[in-house]
Amino acid sequence: MTEDAYAVRADVLKEKLYGMAWLYLGSQSLAVDAVDEAVYRGLRACGKLREERYFDTWLTRILINVCHAELRRNKREVAVAELPETAQEEFDALPLRDAIGRLPRDLREVIILRYFTGLTLAETARTLDIPQGTAATRQRKALQLLRLALTDGEEAAGQ
Repeated sequence: MTEDAYAVRADVLKEKLYGMAWLYLGSQSLAVDAVDEAVYRGLRACGKLREERYFDTWLTRILINVCHAELRRNKREVAVAELPETAQEEFDALPLRDAIGRLPRDLREVIILRYFTGLTLAETARTLDIPQGTAATRQRKALQLLRLALTDGEEAAGQ
């Protein structure tokens, strides 16, 4: 893949990548940095992409790796309270956002890819490099856990 073709394809995908990074990292500034880093890493490696039809999956996987590295780095830093950057970050306070954040990483990845980036189950499995049946099982388990967490939250708020 040429660098020009890469730039065009990556530009089309940036908004979707940003949404996914924001869900992983919970911050607009971290999400923008992660997308920039993923696009840069992809550009450096675009000549190694064997099949262009897997471009979206390939670049998404790079972004997931960048997000995981950022999350590992943040765990080592001292937690500092941040003011919300925009009203969009108020979404963090919603029960769904909290419930997704409490899911185990492997379940959270499937939910983010399936429901917040619009990938099919097959694309999700390919992106995470797992069998499609495993992705389906993780999705089912994650949805059950989310249903429980949200139902418990509603009951607690009603009391």
